[in-house]
Amino acid sequence: MPSEKSYLSVSNLKISSDLFDFVNSEVIPGTFVDRENFWEGFSKLIHELSPENKSLLKKRVDLQKKIDSWHINTKYKPYNQSDYIKFLRDIGYLVTEGPNFNIQTENVDEELSKISGPQLVVPLINARYSINAANARWGSLYDALYGTDSIPRDSKSDKKEYDPERGKKVIKWSKEFLDESIPLIDGSHQDATSYKINDQRVYITLSNGKKVALKNEQKLIGYTGSASFPESILFRNNGLHIQITFNKDHSVGKDDKANISDIILESAISTIMDCEDSIAAVDSEDKITVYRNWLGLMKGDLKTSFQKNGRNIQRCLNKDLIFQGTCGSEITIPGRSTLLIRNVGHLMTTNTILQDDGSESPEGIVDAVITSLIAKHDLLQNSLVKNSKTGSIYIVKPKMHGPDEVRFTDKIFQYVEKLISLPRNTLKMGIMDEERRTSINLKECIRAAKNRVVFINTGFLDRTGDEIHTSMEAGPIIKKGNIKKCVWIKAYEDRNVDIGLSCGLKGKAQIGKGMWAMPDMMAEMLKSKIEHPKSGATTAWVPSPTAATLHATHYHRVNVEEYQDVISSRKHAKIEDLLTIPLAEGTNWSSDEVQRELENNIQGILGYVVRWIDQGVGCSKVLDINNLGLMEDRATLRISSQHIANWLRHEVCSENQVIETLERMAKVVDNQNSNDPEYQLMSRDLKNNIAFNAASDLIFEGAKQTNGYTEPILHKYRRYKKNNDSIN
Repeated sequence: MPSEKSYLSVSNLKISSDLFDFVNSEVIPGTFVDRENFWEGFSKLIHELSPENKSLLKKRVDLQKKIDSWHINTKYKPYNQSDYIKFLRDIGYLVTEGPNFNIQTENVDEELSKISGPQLVVPLINARYSINAANARWGSLYDALYGTDSIPRDSKSDKKEYDPERGKKVIKWSKEFLDESIPLIDGSHQDATSYKINDQRVYITLSNGKKVALKNEQKLIGYTGSASFPESILFRNNGLHIQITFNKDHSVGKDDKANISDIILESAISTIMDCEDSIAAVDSEDKITVYRNWLGLMKGDLKTSFQKNGRNIQRCLNKDLIFQGTCGSEITIPGRSTLLIRNVGHLMTTNTILQDDGSESPEGIVDAVITSLIAKHDLLQNSLVKNSKTGSIYIVKPKMHGPDEVRFTDKIFQYVEKLISLPRNTLKMGIMDEERRTSINLKECIRAAKNRVVFINTGFLDRTGDEIHTSMEAGPIIKKGNIKKCVWIKAYEDRNVDIGLSCGLKGKAQIGKGMWAMPDMMAEMLKSKIEHPKSGATTAWVPSPTAATLHATHYHRVNVEEYQDVISSRKHAKIEDLLTIPLAEGTNWSSDEVQRELENNIQGILGYVVRWIDQGVGCSKVLDINNLGLMEDRATLRISSQHIANWLRHEVCSENQVIETLERMAKVVDNQNSNDPEYQLMSRDLKNNIAFNAASDLIFEGAKQTNGYTEPILHKYRRYKKNNDSIN
């Protein structure tokens, strides 16, 4: 924690001096916000809203105590779901749904309202990743296919050398994709020898000499270069752009009959810049890094450099793309993803700003104020590039529990708009449907933000963590790998879309689905993730720009609007199914089954936590027990720690068994990270290792943690690590 000398007393607040200087010298200039009035208003906002924030958190705890007591008191009675649902209504956990309505959100960019496509989520604390994600609006289909397992690799080929046979397979796959997305009247793109623009049409000459046009001429948008010898041609299908580039001198283009050098897909239509689950930000130093990167994105001047293969590489934000329209006028196409920012939820507090009584301020409120003030630069056009063309700021708010907490977020946003002189409802809200009390009350949650909601999504991982914690006393939960097959999961995924459509989100806001967590398994993603647009979701999360390009092909194959029209007429998923607890019918697992489950969970916990605590990495590819790289963040950690806590609570496993497994898996994780020069061994001194003790607390203190969240423990131990403090 910062020392007393590092704080400044300002308007009944004690503000970390580095944060105060950053806001005054870097953020406020150019916003037409008066410094003195800003800090005075900020202080008033914090002191007025903090008690309500605290009250809402107390309500979470009180509800959980009542649910725990109900399960304990009915433990030896036959389970009756009708009684359970009545009980949830009686205590106000499940609220009464009001009449039908449509959201009234206005001034939403088409990337969030009209266009269906992939969405990236990236840790904002990392400038390089943030720039790459913002630039992931466009991606090479050739590179995405060639560089992943999307097309099986010949085991004999050398990955370092170009494989011509593999290249042919990539080109064949890509041109078959063109045949499907922008088909010709006759023939195939594979037989094309030239593309020319004439009289607002594109004419393709085939290898047999025949000239053909597109089946749908409206898919042609524009071109660069000359009409007779275009350098690129731009098409649009299902709202997404496809760019074919031509270069006879290119290593690929010179061997192509039509000199096609690449096929570029519009990929990550939107990106969530994350201040929450995927980062480790525990003090003012970390928070300023996050805020400064956001400022660079909003002002368009964020840059970074790094070494690669002995060369210094510099990255900055892409400019917009300019094409010659078929009608003769120039058209501009966005060169970057439309950015949202995910603030911290209501739970955590921050020592960057202390109130007059010395207590820490709610971090979510601090995030809302500072990230909105930063985004005002985009609205005032103080930027080299443009994010929102409609004058909106998009804030995703995670981990809200029910309508009251959504209303509170709306209140925060109103206060912020007044504080920094923005029109009402400039701040748009993304509602993460990832907590049980939100998913069962989703309609009323949307109603509470009906004038600013711009996004809802499902987050299976956090939702599962909350499911386990909420039902901690109900009994032992089934094995973690089987939870995805439960009836409540399908009801949860379907109901999210059902309610989103019934509340008028179609054409006005995003309906999203969760992350593909296996970045090395793109072939499987291509097979599986097409179900997300088929589900009626307009977007779904991907872990990398490459994955965004591959997932974009699904939105060319699936017209989401047409699927939504069909889905709108189906019956909503039942609340009874949504409230079916994933309890094991018995605990007659063999000792080997229990041990394997523990090893799988504990290895994942240690592999993630050791990077979080020791290196400050909040999201990374972590090897699982089978050495498969999985994208891990706090949501996956929440599931694993809560699952073991549940099994301990119901004596499926013993404390000694968990301790022994922790000690043994620490050595496994150490071995898996042996090639990382920054890695610090846990097994050398387990008793005093900060990361190991953090992992242990997540398990043994898991049942006591508010809603099963991992942040309080992680933050405590990360601060120990950063300050070189002893854990004793």
